[in-house]
Amino acid sequence: MTSIEAWFMDDSDEDHRMPHKLNPNEPVSLKELENIGVFYWKLDADIYETDPALEKIRKDRGYSYSDIITIDKDKLPNYEDKLKMFFEEHLHLDDEIRYILDGRAYFDNYTQAMRLFVGEPVWKAYNRPADEFDIRQKYVSALQCA
Repeated sequence: MTSIEAWFMDDSDEDHRMPHKLNPNEPVSLKELENIGVFYWKLDADIYETDPALEKIRKDRGYSYSDIITIDKDKLPNYEDKLKMFFEEHLHLDDEIRYILDGRAYFDNYTQAMRLFVGEPVWKAYNRPADEFDIRQKYVSALQCA
């Protein structure tokens, strides 16, 4: 059975591949995530190529571009460097959509994911705090209202 779990993270610099849950853990509900602009859909990854639910999401949100990435030490070029980049907290100015097709959303394990974008992807990442960007200010404002 597939499930989703989200939590507030601790500030530890120890092994980034660990969950880094606060002690005691402070889970975050799907509703809380939605309130700050983080959405979750449960789809059938076995039919992603023809899934009408995925097509509806793509149409409703304008996701016109997609690709598939496999994050695995034997399949992703410069795997270790990519992991370091994934672990650095950053933001993008556009939506960042990941549809996990296989594996887990822990990027240091095996993961196969579809990446969805509005138009051509912009791969520019802005390391935190990045408070000068409107997208960051909207996110912080949503956190304060939630």
